[in-house]
Amino acid sequence: MFATIDDMPGDLRGKRVLVRADLNVPMQDGVVSDATRLQACVPTVAALADRGAVVLILSHFGRPKGVEKALSLRPIAWALGEVLGREMAFVADCAGPDAEAAVVELHPGQIAVLENTRFHPGEEANDPALAAAIARLGDYFVNDAFSAAHRAHASTEGLAHLLPAFAGRAMEAELKALEAALGKPERPVVAVVGGAKVSTKLDVLLHLVGKVDHLIIGGGMANTFLAANGVDVGKSLCEHALADTAREILTRAAAAGCTVHLPYDVVVAREFKAHAAYEVVNIHEVPADAMILDLGPLAVEMLSDVLKTCATLVWNGPLGAFELEPFDAATVALARTAAALTEGGTLVSVAGGGDTVAALNHAGVADKFTFVSTAGGAFLEWMEGKTLPGVEALQQEHRP
Repeated sequence: MFATIDDMPGDLRGKRVLVRADLNVPMQDGVVSDATRLQACVPTVAALADRGAVVLILSHFGRPKGVEKALSLRPIAWALGEVLGREMAFVADCAGPDAEAAVVELHPGQIAVLENTRFHPGEEANDPALAAAIARLGDYFVNDAFSAAHRAHASTEGLAHLLPAFAGRAMEAELKALEAALGKPERPVVAVVGGAKVSTKLDVLLHLVGKVDHLIIGGGMANTFLAANGVDVGKSLCEHALADTAREILTRAAAAGCTVHLPYDVVVAREFKAHAAYEVVNIHEVPADAMILDLGPLAVEMLSDVLKTCATLVWNGPLGAFELEPFDAATVALARTAAALTEGGTLVSVAGGGDTVAALNHAGVADKFTFVSTAGGAFLEWMEGKTLPGVEALQQEHRP
């Protein structure tokens, strides 16, 4: 198990707490265009500040090569202050004498964002010297950035070995949701895995067939499985070279007692664009000059029935070209079924990954799932069954 901020002393007045957040937010014309990640760290930062801590927020931003003014966290610090509704200080480094001198001047309950951790080359190398330099700024370490937990960096993994380490509210919620989804889930468990290519989710599929009772495959990757089963998919996106791999996954699934669901009717078009002329056909009747862009209505109805028999759902990736109407229909319909079952109390639904979040928002149901992770790479690596260094470090030796 891991300690949370509830395990920290109730009175933190004057103590300095280093909080690893994810402030790597999209910017447009110097302004934050999506504040979702800023909002995610509010519960942790506010709780610590209210207990009298000096809260020092660490984060990376972009992929700088050394110090790049354009990738400074300064403007994001002001945006975070607005989201928090509190005054925000900014410290122009995250380690070293200047940073040490700056944090000494901060008062109990004050919040500061420290400069981009990746301005130091030792960050991504998990350099012990950099981790030690950052650790000198604080008394406690709180990791609230699950989305960066798959990286063993100085500010995500190294610090956890140098200071008493705790999970923040967002990290805690994420880990509890993931444990409920694949750790010790209520069964039966169904996984929806979509997206363009099998090659990007091979490890996910291989891991899931041994963990879930039903595996629903959608998106472009379904075409690869259909082709592996001898279906002519016309001009559809398809990785024909992975046919043997697809068949191996199906074989492993059968041996593990996992039912794999592939579509038997699909929506096809001759142009990849919104509102292109389309038709619904059986998978064995895909025209040679057409491409599969979505699952058909019969497939969606059948998959909805599968969800109704399950207690837990894990979802990653859209079922079709959801960004192009009307090829969003299957994703929207199944997502709304999952949301209704969740609201009805019969389904625990956990989803994650960039396209997935966008698809659920498009369907208007992201807030109706049990939990939606904004993490991309970390969520995928968790679905692959990999150990996440930033999470593992919280479960190790340091306790208050």
